[in-house]
Amino acid sequence: MNNELSGLSDAEMLRKKAEEQLRLKQKIFDNDYNEADVKKLVHELQVHQIELEMQNEELKLANETAETALKKYTMLYDLAPIGYFILDKDGSICDLNFTGADMLRDKRFNLINSNFKLYISEKSKPVFNDFFKLLYTGYAKESCHLMLGYDSTTFCHVYMEGVVTDDDRNCLLSVVDISEFSKLNEN
Repeated sequence: MNNELSGLSDAEMLRKKAEEQLRLKQKIFDNDYNEADVKKLVHELQVHQIELEMQNEELKLANETAETALKKYTMLYDLAPIGYFILDKDGSICDLNFTGADMLRDKRFNLINSNFKLYISEKSKPVFNDFFKLLYTGYAKESCHLMLGYDSTTFCHVYMEGVVTDDDRNCLLSVVDISEFSKLNEN
């Protein structure tokens, strides 16, 4: 056999050895198992294959359901007509939707990790600080009216509601631009 294998490449030698081992195992298998055992094994393999196919279908359905829910909640969050913000306990913006970014007059990715307090007008900072402190000392939804702005520029008058989550202690804010209502009340 060594003379027979000497002219072969490594891959060809490996294949020859594997085929020889398979022949030996098949002889043992043929001797140890009768036809009924083989039929039983084939049946078990077929049942297992069908189970796997059914599980695969369930996974596909679950994935489609998850994708549908993701699209729905992305639309609800990102495209909502009010600003949504997630702030950490220091007031840094962890996440926000497009409307929130528009209210702060910047791009969404520029605002991540910046401090929300920078976008509160000087006149409204005490109101916001009290509101934010109440959120973290109490366990209820709080609200306030204030002005968003940067430096001496006022962006808009807003009504803000917030709540602190139990799990990660982040602040969830909904912010509604009420500038038009404020103008009506001034007249």
